[in-house]
Amino acid sequence: MQSVIIEDEKPAARRLQRMLENLDVQVLTVLHTVEEAITWFSTNPSPELIFLDIQLSDGLSFGIFEAVEISSPIIFTTAYDEYALQAFKLNSVDYLLKPIDDEELEAAVTKFRNRMPSESKLPNLQVLKSLLNLPKEYRKRFTIPVGQHLKLIHVGDVCCFYSENKGTYIYTCEGRSYLLEGSLDKLEPELDPALFFRVNRKFIIQMKSLKDIITYSNHRLEVKLENFQGEQIIVSRERVKDFKEWLS
Repeated sequence: MQSVIIEDEKPAARRLQRMLENLDVQVLTVLHTVEEAITWFSTNPSPELIFLDIQLSDGLSFGIFEAVEISSPIIFTTAYDEYALQAFKLNSVDYLLKPIDDEELEAAVTKFRNRMPSESKLPNLQVLKSLLNLPKEYRKRFTIPVGQHLKLIHVGDVCCFYSENKGTYIYTCEGRSYLLEGSLDKLEPELDPALFFRVNRKFIIQMKSLKDIITYSNHRLEVKLENFQGEQIIVSRERVKDFKEWLS
């Protein structure tokens, strides 16, 4: 049987690989991040079985299945509460609590070997997310095409986002603008509301970039951002109250 391990803790991954090899389970590869897994599954067929940790160093492993189509059954290897895991049994998937016990691993592998392939199915990942009560994942970075290159911009380096001439732009703390795909409406829910606020229909600003806040006409506010040389940014009247609460 061929399997893949997705685990960001390398000692735990090596231990699991040794345990599986003792059970005559071939490990095709060990993947440590969401990004690494997406790349591998994009160019390789799905294995017979995946051993998957939930929390990886660059995000939740559910993001892998949202990016690429994978048909393999999954045995989760996780440190999450066993009571929540009992509910996951409804999805016909096995879950092993860390540190993984040899006998429990053997039982899970035997259970998988004994059932018909047609009975194997992926769990409902949205259900798993809700049962685990996992925190929402927000964008951590943006990949921007610049000529023949790709520029990586982390959210901490963003001054604001703005729309102009039917385009959406990211403005960095270095004072550079880059064109983004999509609209501000689509972008807004992907941003951490503790860091970003949409002050009007044209601007989403980052809190740490705030330089000054000035009383403006008609009970509105004007905000000035560090290194931003674009048009005047006004907090719309209907957003002033929420904006003040955001600052507090």
